[in-house]
Order: sequence, then C-alpha cells, then structure tokens
Amino acid sequence: MGETNSGSPEAMGDWVRTGGSGELRPADAGRDVTLMGWVARRREHGGVTFVDLRDRSGVVQVVLAGELSGRAGDLRVESVVAVRGTVGLRPEGLSNPALPTGEVEVRALDFRVLNPARTPPIYTDDAPGRVPVSEAGRTVDGAEPGETGEVLRLRYRYLDLRRPRMQRNLALRHRMVKAVRDYLDELGFLEIETPNLTRSTPEGARDYLVPARNAPGRFYALPQSPQLFKQLLMVAGFERYFQIARCFRDEDLRADRQPEFTQIDVEMSFVTPADVLQLTEGLMVRVWREAAGVEIKAPFPRMDYDEAVLRYGTDKPDLRFGLEISDVTELVGGSEFRVFGEAAARGEVVRGLAVPGGAGLLSRKDLDGLTEQVKAMGAPGLVWMAFEAAGVRSPVAKHLSSDVAETLRRALGAQEGAMALFVAGPSDAAAAALGHLRLEMAGKLGLTRPGDLRFLWVVNYPLFEAGDTPERLAAKHHPFTAPVASDLPLLETQPARVRARAYDLVLNGTELGGGSIRNHVRDVQERVFRAMGVPEEEVRAKFGFLLDALEYGAPPHGGIALGVDRIAAMLAGEDSIREVIAFPKTASAACPMTQAPAPVDPGQLEELGVRVDAGPERVG
Repeated sequence: MGETNSGSPEAMGDWVRTGGSGELRPADAGRDVTLMGWVARRREHGGVTFVDLRDRSGVVQVVLAGELSGRAGDLRVESVVAVRGTVGLRPEGLSNPALPTGEVEVRALDFRVLNPARTPPIYTDDAPGRVPVSEAGRTVDGAEPGETGEVLRLRYRYLDLRRPRMQRNLALRHRMVKAVRDYLDELGFLEIETPNLTRSTPEGARDYLVPARNAPGRFYALPQSPQLFKQLLMVAGFERYFQIARCFRDEDLRADRQPEFTQIDVEMSFVTPADVLQLTEGLMVRVWREAAGVEIKAPFPRMDYDEAVLRYGTDKPDLRFGLEISDVTELVGGSEFRVFGEAAARGEVVRGLAVPGGAGLLSRKDLDGLTEQVKAMGAPGLVWMAFEAAGVRSPVAKHLSSDVAETLRRALGAQEGAMALFVAGPSDAAAAALGHLRLEMAGKLGLTRPGDLRFLWVVNYPLFEAGDTPERLAAKHHPFTAPVASDLPLLETQPARVRARAYDLVLNGTELGGGSIRNHVRDVQERVFRAMGVPEEEVRAKFGFLLDALEYGAPPHGGIALGVDRIAAMLAGEDSIREVIAFPKTASAACPMTQAPAPVDPGQLEELGVRVDAGPERVG
C-alpha cells in the first residue's frame, strides 16, 4: 500500500484531524479537511473508489481517484484511515437524502491507513435483516462454532457498539443522565457517593459477596441499593441527596434485569408522598424533553394497588389499551358449572376478560396453548366462551344456562364476535394468569402504538407479602418502608392488612422505579421487623447501626429509586435494557467477551482464605 499506508504507530505523522465526518454540509464546499475514522463501506466504479468514512458524528462519502484508488485496492471494511481532501458538492442527481451529509463528498488528496482491520465476525451497520456474519454462513477469524445472535454480538461488543443504533442509544443515555443531574442540581440536591463495599443485608435478592483479605472468613457485599446509606445521609442533615448509583443483585435475569445496573437514587427530608411524586413527575418531563425532544404531561394518574391488580392483573398495568379484567365471582356463586361454583364456595375468585373479535381470531390450538400458559403460572386452567351470532360456543356451554351466559357477557362488556377468557382459583393466581392473557391478547390485536406514553403511579401497596416460610412475612418493597399511620395498630394483630406509604412509577406496563416514606422512629422500625418475624439478634447484628442512628434526631424522610437502564430503553424504543448498556451480561449473567465469571489463580484464593469445592466451568 505504500509508505504512507503502513498502519504503523507513526502513520498519523503530522496530520491533525479538523472535524467530524458527519458534520459536513453544503456550506463547507471548498474547505480543506482532514478526517479520521473507520471504513464503513467501499465501492469501485470506473477506476474510482468510493469510501463511506464513519466516525461518531456520522458518515461522509470520500472519493479516491487515480493513484489513490489504486492504493486502496486491498482496503478492508472497519480499517481505520485518515483522509486529507477538499469538500465538494455531489454531482447533480447523485445526492443521498438518507444521510445528513448526502449533498457533499470529500475529494481525497491523500489518505493513510492508521490500522488495517481483519474481516469482522459481525456486521457493524443497521441494514434490515442483518445477522452476525457467522450466521450468514461465512467463515471469519475469531468466530467459534455455535456462537450466534446476541452471544456473538456481546463477544464482539466493541464492534457491535460501532453500529449507528448503538451509538445513538448510548448518546441518548448520556443526555438522559445529564438532564437528571441538571434538574436535581437546580432544585438544591447534592450528589453524594455511597460505598460499594458494605455488609450483607436482606433486601430481596441474593448479594454478590467480596472476601476481605485482611479479615479471613469475612465478606463485604456489593450494594443492592444505597438504601441504608441514603437514610443515614438524611440523619446527617443533608436533606436533599441524589446519586447515579451502581447496584448489584444476584437474581434470575430477564430482558429488563442485569446483575449490575444503574439507578437514579433520590432521598429528601421533611416530605410527604405527594412531594416525591411531584418532584419525580417534573424529572420525567425534563428527561423526555431534553433526551428525546418529547413533551409529556404531568401530573400522572394514580391508582391503588388493589385496583390495579383487580382490573389489570398486575401492579404495573399497561394503560395503552383496555381489555380490563372483571370479577364475576358473585354472579356465578352456586352456579351449576362446578368449576365456577366450587371456586366461589371455597372463597376463591372467578374473573375474566373479553377479547374483541377473539371468536374469529383464536383457534382451538391457540386456546390450548393459552391454557398451558396459565397453568404454568399457577392457575387451575382456562375457560373460554365465544359469543357468536348463533349463540355461545364453548366446551362448557351445556353446563351454563343461557341466562348465566348472558349475564357473564354483559359483565365483561363482550359484543358479538368476542371471546371471553375466564380463570377460577386463588385471587393471586387468577390475577397473574389474566394479567398475562391481557398482554398476550393486546399483542395479537396490535393494540399498542409507538410513541403512546402512559405513565401511572401505583400507590397504597400492602406493607408485607408472604415470606419464604409460613411464620415469616416479607416486605413488599423493603423493610424500611413506613406503614400508613392509621394502620399502625394492625402491625401486631393483622400485619397482612397494613398498607405502606409506598409508590411505584409505571410506564406502558414497565416499572420505572419505586420508593416510599421511611421509618424514622426506632420503635416503629423495630415493630416492622417483629411483624416480619426477624429475630431480635438478627436485627441487632444487621441493622443495629441504623436503629441507633434513628435515636439521634432522624428527620421524617422519603425518596425514590428510578432505573436508568429501563428509562433509557423506553426512550430509545428498545425491548431490552441490554441495548442501552455498553457492556451488559447475558441472561445467564455471563460476559462472552471477557469470559467472566472465570476461575482465578489458586494463590489468590489461598491469600483470601477461600476454598472452592466445585470445579470451575467455562462461561459461554
């Protein structure tokens, strides 16, 4: 390729970059520029080589003619190059309206290869239908047999991140976090860091543990959240704190979960739930405006937890469509249909929803599949009824009088052509099953629209839920959440009925975050622990420092934690938070790029006083 294309460390020489490729416009015609970036695409035409030069700012077409075209004969895609040239207008009729730089090109006077690239194992553009190269049947350096799809993308994440979509996603995330910092700073909040090495405390998931070399047999825990520290900052008198906090939870992963994630952590003294909700609404308005250029309206609607679960089967309902659930237990009490009648007699529930047009949309195979899905969620089964012009079509039609069938149709608001889906059983199982069916049917009917943003506050949560043993309760949010004042007498007598001063923010069926007013009086906090069945010695060992702090003038306080990754995914229109995290883990909490988690040198383990019984396995 010649001396100037050596790709050596000295290849840049005295060349100085003058700007970004994507910043050039017609007004720059005649300007001499020096650009540096990656070869996104290369084309030969009539002895001229056209190179799409890409950097973070965008793409511009570079024209290599004559001797320069000959020197570019073996130039590979993704090679790093420098180009000196003059900006010119593209010939009439040859502009590219799809590109911001589509009216101009750079006519090269010289170019250098700063670093040649091997053939990449994945594509680095966003062309429709693109799949990793190894899936397309090509043999490339570095790709291993069986690596496909997302695993291959994550193994070569540094290439995957070159894609315009991924560059846009991370730039959007940056704008979002900047908007958060600006907004909270303007309101007098201080950004304060809290420790990443702390002690293990029960907060709803397993901890990641770090052995302490100087204290053999003892461990730090990575924080699941800064919960206790931000409360202590309120005791310390800082009044308004926030942090863009890294959190770590060892739990089963889904599209909206990662073992390490980021949250917007906020705490305030002397506030009510209404204060926290108002502040958060203003924050969301600011974030959507500055990060995405979208105006949203506040205040957001509010709904009690019990109402959300009854009408939508979940405490994070998607309000972009109807398909509401109806409780028909009283209507079928004593019904001749045993499944309904016996469920009502046992104190269980019978609930259903109507699917408009479902009689013609759902086949028997579809309904059998839905039945298996609700069984997997703990419901006994699924009962369906199709309301057609000729009457009711259902396997249970012979067990129901026409009057009962008509009563059920009216209760669900089902019109002719609708399909009614019923679940009979324990209320929790029925709610979960119908909540799942509601989302499935919305997908089949295409009821959600891009850009339709439906924020919702869910409030008045129960303070407790069933624990891992019959004699223990678990905190619905966390054990530091304050009970509703009027429910305090129930802590010792009927703890399951105690409501929490807690609130969750939901958008389109996704929980963006949640918070509460905290216990700031030691006696109330100890009563909550007793109601949960936590032994006094365990409370003292794990939370003694917090209980002591509450006796030194702890102010009333509360706050909220919002998921940075989930908000960024919503802003970007992505289904998975992995698409807005630079280096995420797979669903099995593995990193295909670094092969973490990985075995360590036995000497390190010996120094830490750690013995490994199970043999290490390769992470893939």
